[in-house]
Amino acid sequence: MTERSRPGLVSHNGETRIRVMKGLELTKRQAVLVLVGLLFAFAIPDLALMTPSLQLTVVHQGLLFGLAAVGLNLLLRHTRLVSFGHAAFFGTGAYTTAVLAAKYDVSSFTVLLVAAVVVATLVAGIIGYLSLRHTGLYFSLLTLAFGQLLYALVQGQSFFGSSDGLPVRPGEARQPLVFGLALDPEAYAVVLYYLTIVILVVSLLVMWRLVKSPFGNALDAIGQDRTRAQFIGIPVRRYVWTAFVISGIYGGVAGALYAMVQQHVRPGPVLYFLRSGDILFMAILGGFQTLLGPLVGGVILVFLQDVGRDVTAYFDALTGFALLVIVFGLPRGLVGSLRSGGLLSGAGRDFREDPTVITVWVSNGLASLIRSVREWISDVRSALGVR
Repeated sequence: MTERSRPGLVSHNGETRIRVMKGLELTKRQAVLVLVGLLFAFAIPDLALMTPSLQLTVVHQGLLFGLAAVGLNLLLRHTRLVSFGHAAFFGTGAYTTAVLAAKYDVSSFTVLLVAAVVVATLVAGIIGYLSLRHTGLYFSLLTLAFGQLLYALVQGQSFFGSSDGLPVRPGEARQPLVFGLALDPEAYAVVLYYLTIVILVVSLLVMWRLVKSPFGNALDAIGQDRTRAQFIGIPVRRYVWTAFVISGIYGGVAGALYAMVQQHVRPGPVLYFLRSGDILFMAILGGFQTLLGPLVGGVILVFLQDVGRDVTAYFDALTGFALLVIVFGLPRGLVGSLRSGGLLSGAGRDFREDPTVITVWVSNGLASLIRSVREWISDVRSALGVR
């Protein structure tokens, strides 16, 4: 390890920074935020015991779907490709785990996870090879079509348990063994959550390193102008295919962990096309121009859906309402708007300087809403031919 890549303290323009790895240096404020975030994440199991409204399972699911959204974001952010079929890789990871556990009695956590990654890689490689012959709308429709093919295949085959799905309860312990240990159900849930946090941190570091590498820069160039990228010698199709496969691997890892957490897998929650829409929405909700945004979006969306089911029968409307707020009010997503220069960051600064600014926000918001409604009514009248 060279001096430049060794972790430790470094100084830039008189400011001391903490070098985490090569190219990743944090200011003191950023380091404190990261540390607080990690401590909070590891404290969730204890907080869930003290707060009934905070459920470990909900947070865990949100993180796993957020991990799949982080993978999807590699395509969305850097190559400008919109995939409507990423539930295929999430479901592949989940069903690989379930099949090995239910049909072949494989109980090792590590073996199940590695097998899910291998199969998800193969499936992503095949779907990517066939889908990336097209771009834009046709690429999106092809990914949707392949996702629905996998859903129909699993739904219709008794080998996969049809619509009832498969249990993930191998061996005498009736659950996967974590590094050879048979844990009681409560300890199993907590240990699996901690393992998920570790895998998440590693996955985020890998993704960060990837997008900051020459490969990531090439993807950005491809996303900006595919023809120009090809003209300057970038092997466009090979690079995009590689990004697609990496994106699928993230989905496969998340799906495998989901299967081991839920200990039962059904096609609807992991393979249906609406799940692909959820994963895409998570990336947009959190902010697809950021690394952490899709992860935050995953936790928030799963939490909203869980709370919404307890509050109203129209809980799906919450998703639509959140999407409207993001599109009209926070186009950079939640995390993107919190960054320096973002809408929320600027609003917070204005509020600290003058709290009465809130009246201006309300006035502007109402004016914007009225203007949008008038434009919508005008569009509808034009479409209906009414003057």
